[in-house]
Amino acid sequence: MNILVTGGCGFLGSHVCSVFRSKGWDVVAYDNLTKYELERTGYRVDASRRHNVDFLESIGVTIAVEDIRDAATLLRHAEKADFIAHTAAQPAMTISWEHPRLDLETNVVGTFNVLEAARACRIPVASCSSIHTYGTGINDEIREDGTRYVREPAAIPESHSTLTGLLTPLHASKYAGEVYVRTYIETFGVKAATFRYTGIYGPRQFGAEDHGWAANFVIRNLTGRPIRIFGTGKQTRDILFATDAAEAFWKYAQHPVPGVYNIGGGPANAISLLESIQVIESLTGTPSTVVHEAERHGDLRYFVADIEQAQRAFGFEPVLKPREGLSQLVEWAAANLDVFTVPA
Repeated sequence: MNILVTGGCGFLGSHVCSVFRSKGWDVVAYDNLTKYELERTGYRVDASRRHNVDFLESIGVTIAVEDIRDAATLLRHAEKADFIAHTAAQPAMTISWEHPRLDLETNVVGTFNVLEAARACRIPVASCSSIHTYGTGINDEIREDGTRYVREPAAIPESHSTLTGLLTPLHASKYAGEVYVRTYIETFGVKAATFRYTGIYGPRQFGAEDHGWAANFVIRNLTGRPIRIFGTGKQTRDILFATDAAEAFWKYAQHPVPGVYNIGGGPANAISLLESIQVIESLTGTPSTVVHEAERHGDLRYFVADIEQAQRAFGFEPVLKPREGLSQLVEWAAANLDVFTVPA
């Protein structure tokens, strides 16, 4: 069996590749290897970009350096696949403000091309979306409680209103991708799914202030850099370990029931930013310097996913708890500190 993983050399994509290789599948990681996001991190850009590529090649994954905006090339690769895991994306809200056309072309045109390839090849596809499609109106439904924001009921289902509150181009592009997935299900019968992911973290995550906050906190703690928090730090997420996130693709490939699914840690894995920093400090033995700044436009203060729909449809189930997952993230980052520090 063969899988095509768009964005396969990225954080989540590399874990999807690893899971399917462990099951004996032939895997192609289709990735343009852009360095744009990495140039904003302060890390060693070339070493960061190469890190996941080297890992994937070591486990027998084929690397196709191509772009999802190139429909013809994407189709040629899809013709050899039995399943597409679409993880390629422009994931950062801040980048969507600065480069809305890049956001549109990657998240909307790219997703359209993937769906066209799946339709032409008559294969199932699961597409990454985000909790950003719910918008920021959830901020109006919460209250403060100690070190967290809380909401009753805690878990937010797929039926919750979307595109609420203040919006950014990222909200628009993610939701537009979802609309195309639904269209290809209903018009063309494609066995397609939208995965609304939240709070993914784990090894091989080159997190920064734009995205990947858990890894960003770990890396800054280990390198002695201050952690900037935009807002109170009570922002709360149900974090999801990368391997559990990747397993959702594997389980969907076995039982491709079309639809929209929250893929998160659920209420049992909810944690605030401040709580996560406390866990990281206990794991590293090093205190963090935390700097608070004003909340950013479009930031979501709270999200905890109701994951029952994915559990019922194809058996998705998060396994790792935050402390165990953060421990693995700390171990990986500590072993690769040279990548996160630019030589003087």
